[in-house]
Amino acid sequence: MAKKWLLAVTAASLLLFYAAPAPAYADSTPYESYNYNYWEEAVPAPAAYIPDRTLSGKDLGVGDFLDPSDMIVTASGLIYVVDSGNGRIICLNKDWKVQNVISSFDNKGKEDKFKNPTGLFVNEEGNLYVADSDNGRIVILSPDGVLLRMIEQPESDILPANFKFNPVKVTVDKAERVYVIAKGIFEGIMQFDKNGQFIGYVGTNKVKRDYTEYLWRMFSTKAQKAQMALFVPTEFSNIDIDSKGFLYATNIDPGSTEPIKRLNPSGEDVLKRFGYFDITGDIRFRISVGPSKFIDIKVLSNGMYSALDANQGKVFTYNDEGDLLYEYGGKGNQVGTFKIPVAVEFSGENQLVLDRGKGNIVVFKPTKFGTSVNKAVGYHYNGEDTLAVPVWKEVLKLNANYDIAYIGIGKSLLMDKNNKEALKYFKLGMDRDGYSVAFKRYRREVMQEHFGTFLTVLMSLVLLWLAFKLFGFWRRKRLLMSNSASQNLKEGKAHEAGLH
Repeated sequence: MAKKWLLAVTAASLLLFYAAPAPAYADSTPYESYNYNYWEEAVPAPAAYIPDRTLSGKDLGVGDFLDPSDMIVTASGLIYVVDSGNGRIICLNKDWKVQNVISSFDNKGKEDKFKNPTGLFVNEEGNLYVADSDNGRIVILSPDGVLLRMIEQPESDILPANFKFNPVKVTVDKAERVYVIAKGIFEGIMQFDKNGQFIGYVGTNKVKRDYTEYLWRMFSTKAQKAQMALFVPTEFSNIDIDSKGFLYATNIDPGSTEPIKRLNPSGEDVLKRFGYFDITGDIRFRISVGPSKFIDIKVLSNGMYSALDANQGKVFTYNDEGDLLYEYGGKGNQVGTFKIPVAVEFSGENQLVLDRGKGNIVVFKPTKFGTSVNKAVGYHYNGEDTLAVPVWKEVLKLNANYDIAYIGIGKSLLMDKNNKEALKYFKLGMDRDGYSVAFKRYRREVMQEHFGTFLTVLMSLVLLWLAFKLFGFWRRKRLLMSNSASQNLKEGKAHEAGLH
């Protein structure tokens, strides 16, 4: 009877355990949220962003989107969508109301139209730089859609023979230099001055040779060699620019360990990669799906940036040191998943993803976890680590496996010279470098704190040793003197006895 009662209680407990509700974030997301730990294992995590709503062209009152390819949000909050298939640029305000639709412009007294525009940039003055791909030009318009100038077929000795200008993506710096990703260009990102003159390339994707294939080519026929892939650099897929004028660029080589680059004015990659693993999106993936393939990048505030993975339909967000903060999204038909994602943007605290396959925009809003992470990263980036600590602790309440929070607290404690406590957090965050620095400082701190006591003890021991040595020396000398006196006395007595 007791066994039956025990089995009944156990069964009821198991039912209650499995019937327990999942965390709130799991119910509102159609995708799994996770991060990678030091061992490159995927660890479940709260969702940083959850889908809020979707907006199609019909919802906005402009008719269905047809193969949209780009989206940009200006500092003033205006949202521009490049509706490529319909050959138009749609401008929306913060409330998603249509402000303007640009499908044509006046060009020397004649109506001119876009033909498959694929990229857009809006500068601080509100001027639009449109990559009018099939027309082979960059069209520069005023905020009202008035033509200012165009960049057309460039001429230069360094361009490939029979080169045809087909711009795909465009961005502009504060000096009005125009950077263009064009089809068929493997030498780097094309650079034009403010007058539209081609002045060279910026950045070049490095080629990693497959030496097995190289050896195979040595013994192949001409026909076989013609069918083999050439060792040529891959194309860039998208670009963005930060407030300091650095270019963030993505390439489309799935095998690259550096699919994201941060290029300085000299074209050198200066992206920080201090995280546990390469900045390549998913570290582990199904072979049938393949590795991440970044096709868009967006520079966020406080050194963060988000990269859009077209292969798996996910958005990966990193801090300025190369740590993966969180990911969201996925492939599917549910709200929050994508069919063919092509662009990622942010508007206020929300993030937006343009889905060409579904012809809509998905609006994601941050959760408490996402908001806390963004806030803590911002404090750290701006040197306010003391303010970041309580926020990181809030993050740890939501996700005790979040290594970056432990490291963030450790760095703050290190700045406050609380080296002993910092050791504990660096160990929890598996930050070997931080732990080494804290250990060296703590060791020095201990030595300085106890140096006086140590020196006093050492001097006392030295003095005791000297006193012992002197005492021993004195005893030996006294003993020798005593023995010498005794010997002299004996000799004196013997001498006196001899005289008598």
